[in-house]
Amino acid sequence: MANVAEKFGLRPYRKLDGTPLVGAQNRYTVKAGYGTAIYQGDLVIPTSTGNIEKYDPSGAPETAVVGVFNGVFYNDPTTQKPTYKNYYPGSVTPTEGDITAFVVDDPDAVFLMDADDTFARSNLFSNYGVTNTTGVTQTGISKAQLDVSVKGTASTYVVQAIDISQDPDNSDTSVANANILVRINNHFYRSGTGLA
Repeated sequence: MANVAEKFGLRPYRKLDGTPLVGAQNRYTVKAGYGTAIYQGDLVIPTSTGNIEKYDPSGAPETAVVGVFNGVFYNDPTTQKPTYKNYYPGSVTPTEGDITAFVVDDPDAVFLMDADDTFARSNLFSNYGVTNTTGVTQTGISKAQLDVSVKGTASTYVVQAIDISQDPDNSDTSVANANILVRINNHFYRSGTGLA
């Protein structure tokens, strides 16, 4: 049976030890005026300004990520109202206060990802890159996928494949778009490298 071709970035699934993740996330900030949209399910990195930004696999793929973006809160400069969104639209300068971002940052979190090509069982336990695709504004959901062609053993690859989904609609490894369970391989809180 063909897999459902659905792009959704990284979707929280469980913890590495098999226990539920129970929606755990932490608060971070996005710098006022930051111009790049960040969608729910996108990977984010810490910056030397004390904020987070969207991870760019085409720019600096070896950059350690802090987690997966899960939404934002700010005072909208146009409506003057407190605003919750599951994505950051970019170029927002709030009327007051910070742009508060919510990030699933547990280094032991496991996420579900859609593979952009055929993914065989023999591909498990390798490290991978992710695609660099802009999310969907109407839903606020990321379109990033596991990039099957960007594979290796280096610790700087951003994710590691650990299992294939048991969902019968998304577990066919003979065709593209199988859902894969991944963990963040190059996690900022595990790398031991701080920012200057």
